[in-house]
Amino acid sequence: MDSLYSVILLTLFAGLAMPVGALLAHFEKIKSVLLEDELIHGITAFGGGALLSAIALVLVPEGIEQFSPWSSVILFLLGGIAFMLLDIQLSKSKTSMSQLVAMLADFIPESLALGAAIALGGSEAVLLAALIAMQNLPEGFNAFRELKSSSNYSSYKIVFYFFILALCGPVSGVIAFIWLAEWPALISGVMLFASGGILYAVFQDIAPKVVLEKHWAPPMGAVMGFALGLVGFMLSH
Repeated sequence: MDSLYSVILLTLFAGLAMPVGALLAHFEKIKSVLLEDELIHGITAFGGGALLSAIALVLVPEGIEQFSPWSSVILFLLGGIAFMLLDIQLSKSKTSMSQLVAMLADFIPESLALGAAIALGGSEAVLLAALIAMQNLPEGFNAFRELKSSSNYSSYKIVFYFFILALCGPVSGVIAFIWLAEWPALISGVMLFASGGILYAVFQDIAPKVVLEKHWAPPMGAVMGFALGLVGFMLSH
């Protein structure tokens, strides 16, 4: 029962970073346009670094344990292809909800992996939850700004949507904890599939938004995000 509570609390903690990021974007006011741009690009890069650390330190190492090299590569590539097709579809639909869908596409597989990791007694659960939260905070920040500028939704309505997305984490985590943990190969497959999709998202959506002409600090956000993940990984081992 304690493990089930851990699943709920950790996935909720990771998910609530999205509405927290949205609230930060709502209340954030910086007079200097250049400083504001640098901060936004730095926050975006930090999220990208956190995502890369989750892939490199948790999702891929855990995912490949159940598969041969070729099977691992196929699952990884399928994840990238699936996220690419989703990205193409969202681009065609041009809906203001596309950012919410994109965040959900990341968050649900990650929450499944987190719930399964706790069920299997893995030591990576807290680290994975922290990395997911580190990713969700800047995603919530940037998605709020994009939704606010491209839709007529009020700030409170957007934050409410993000809160609903956060609740999808505990639901996914509990499903994995109760039903999917009996099939570790399935969970490893989810981790590899999610890794390929997340890596696609990093270079398609996140990395291009980091570059700012004649400013060199924002990319350091990616280094800091990965470094924080590395510290967490080493402390958990």
